[in-house]
Amino acid sequence: MLIGGQAPVVLNRLQTGDGNLPEFLSATILPGRGMNLFQIEAYIPGLGVTRLLASPTLEEASRRMTGTGNDANGSQSFLFGGAFLVPYPGRIRGKVSADGNTVLADWHGHTLSLPANLNAHTPGKEAVAMHGLILQARMNTVQTSPLADGEAVKALYHAGDFGGHWLSQTDLAISIVLTGQAIDAIVTATNVGKEPEPMSIGWHPYFAIPSGDRPQATLRLPPSRRAEIDNYQNVFPTGKMLSVTGTPYDFTRREGAPLGKTYLDDSFADLHANIFDLGPSAELRDPASGYGLRLTALSPRIKAFQVYSPPDSKFVAIEPQFNYGDPLGKEWKGQDTGMVTLNPGESVTWKVRLELFIPAAPPNNTL
Repeated sequence: MLIGGQAPVVLNRLQTGDGNLPEFLSATILPGRGMNLFQIEAYIPGLGVTRLLASPTLEEASRRMTGTGNDANGSQSFLFGGAFLVPYPGRIRGKVSADGNTVLADWHGHTLSLPANLNAHTPGKEAVAMHGLILQARMNTVQTSPLADGEAVKALYHAGDFGGHWLSQTDLAISIVLTGQAIDAIVTATNVGKEPEPMSIGWHPYFAIPSGDRPQATLRLPPSRRAEIDNYQNVFPTGKMLSVTGTPYDFTRREGAPLGKTYLDDSFADLHANIFDLGPSAELRDPASGYGLRLTALSPRIKAFQVYSPPDSKFVAIEPQFNYGDPLGKEWKGQDTGMVTLNPGESVTWKVRLELFIPAAPPNNTL
């Protein structure tokens, strides 16, 4: 089967433990779709082999990823699995063309002409550019290699000027490393052109809640502030950063807080690591199934976790990225929004790690 013109890559390893601890078993990647980390399987005590990402079957993904209609500009890629988002995660606003197909945004006096791949022809909605320019990219080279406890894949993509939408020439190196105890994902962007360019990198994984019981699942986020938005229909930032303390968005306690019925499509920014973490970390716990997943940002350039989880969903999308929402927007009034200026010859790297754990049982208060 080909998806995006290239065969999926599956990294595998055998279960080696005694069944008392969780361990990663496989990762499925779509090189013809910007290396979308489409599915992860793990052994979870009490659950057995479990799919960790909210994704359809490969056959269904192939039917949906046509490159036309609802998949124009590869837009189906950010609706499931784990799409890599380069050179901009999230929404970018700007002047919309008369036909509604293009957004013009400004960066340091330069005009970026971007595909309007969200709300392009929705009456009453502002068209925006969404989630970057590699959603349907085909990798130039893909190489897998064995490890002592798993496998790794590395892909190279000569993005150039991203189809005429960007200011310089860019090469991307994307690696995914699978072992029993961790999955590392690494993206490096290198400016191989002659002009400075803005650059941001992110990831959009839909982490499944194995029990399907979202209200009792808990989320822990690193110490951070929340970017105020106008509403959950637009999700446009106002330029103000808000404290989460004492609000429904305070997930900073070590044990996290239940998701309950809280709607989430929010950027938690200005991230700080807790003293017991390698970097700013988010944790999803599903007490009903005895499952825990930790995501750690290992690159200092990662300044925000966008979290998306409607109340009726059975997933939590935790999106580690360099930038705040609408990073080129005037509402930020000159604030550092996380976009990197990449000069000719310079590189920047984004890296995150996934780990599994068994959540601690809640305290027994029965006398």
